[in-house]
Amino acid sequence: MTPPASRIRQIGWLALLAVCLALFVALTFRVNAVKSEVVRAERTIVALERETRRLETEYQTRANQQQLATWNKVEFGYDTPRADQFMETERQLAELGEGRAPGAPAPIRVARAPDPRADDAGDENPIIAMVSPLTGLPETAPAEDANREEMGARAARDEAASSLADRLQATMDAPSVQTELAE
Repeated sequence: MTPPASRIRQIGWLALLAVCLALFVALTFRVNAVKSEVVRAERTIVALERETRRLETEYQTRANQQQLATWNKVEFGYDTPRADQFMETERQLAELGEGRAPGAPAPIRVARAPDPRADDAGDENPIIAMVSPLTGLPETAPAEDANREEMGARAARDEAASSLADRLQATMDAPSVQTELAE
């Protein structure tokens, strides 16, 4: 058996170790709390710097607006638009237009190359005869294509109906069907 003094020393060491562990945990929590406060303060600083930059930009913009308004009034003779200057419809805006004044320069025209699709008869926009890659037949105008498709669809329907009638008649004429009908 161990002497009682040795036992008391072991309990003392365990108590000292428990106190040290408790102090370490408390110190760790305190350090983490201070770290989170520092991070929160840094975020606040960044947000305040952004707000300061925004306000400085706003101030400079407004100062420039005053300067621009002064230039417009003094240098160029511009005024701020009034409510009666706004147009409600496009027609009112178009009525403000005027014809060319006498002595005004001619309007700018854009150069245009001759159309290579134009034929010799002088037609500037002929329909070029294109060949279908599927059928090998020349393509026609869209209206002719629509008429051709409609007539083709009718012919196909008529042919299908007549072939169906022929097949039904052939089926009805078959000897096995006639014997079943007779019974």
